[in-house]
Amino acid sequence: MTDYQGLHRLDARVAVVTGAGAGFGRATAHALASHGAVVAVTDIDGEAAETVANEIERGDAFTLDVTDETMVAIVVDAVARRHGRIDILVNNAGLGARMPTLDLETERWDRAMTVGPAGSFYAARAAGRHMLKRRTGSVVNVASIMGLVGGAHYPNLAYHAAKGALVNMTRALACEWAKDGIRVNAVAPTFSRTAMTAPLMGDNAMVERLLEATPMGRFVEPEEVAAAIAFLASDAASMITGAILPVDGGWTAR
Repeated sequence: MTDYQGLHRLDARVAVVTGAGAGFGRATAHALASHGAVVAVTDIDGEAAETVANEIERGDAFTLDVTDETMVAIVVDAVARRHGRIDILVNNAGLGARMPTLDLETERWDRAMTVGPAGSFYAARAAGRHMLKRRTGSVVNVASIMGLVGGAHYPNLAYHAAKGALVNMTRALACEWAKDGIRVNAVAPTFSRTAMTAPLMGDNAMVERLLEATPMGRFVEPEEVAAAIAFLASDAASMITGAILPVDGGWTAR
């Protein structure tokens, strides 16, 4: 008889989470650990990574700038050496650039593209080398509803472009690696009250407009995004690859 509860367990699996020092990444580290995984908590803020690693039962902390492809490879390889395998990669690191396009400086555009799509590529390539050897693994990318729609009540071109790229990277990599037993999916969260959105959430009129655009009438909690990531990483999603799962209270259903 199928152990349906057991399908959600991640016992003895090794996960790498980028941008895990706060927000969705921190919640994801907690969610994966609660399901039994060993979690490599990585963040450009090494102290934040250490704090989160100490919060969970089985966590390692690594300082990681995902824009540095050499550093990404070194950290991923270090995790694999320490634990003998890498089963799960969560590409969570990213940043926004809320401003009119004519005010968007090339340096800011480049930074959004390097942290988001490029950083996720570096991490997937590094982790994929280990997953492909064992012909098993799960990659979950943290995209956004902004990767699925063109409007957000304010201009944010670089973020839209970065998350849109991540959405189709997810599909392309899922197709490429499916025959090798590696699944690649993404979550697309709506707005949440995190440090990254604090300036936005300080605008009461904007908050009201965003809530009105969300059929469920509230913002997503980081734990709700983390729960979706943990599901996609588990055997409960063993036949799911190339999927973009909105965690958005119905935003993209309108």
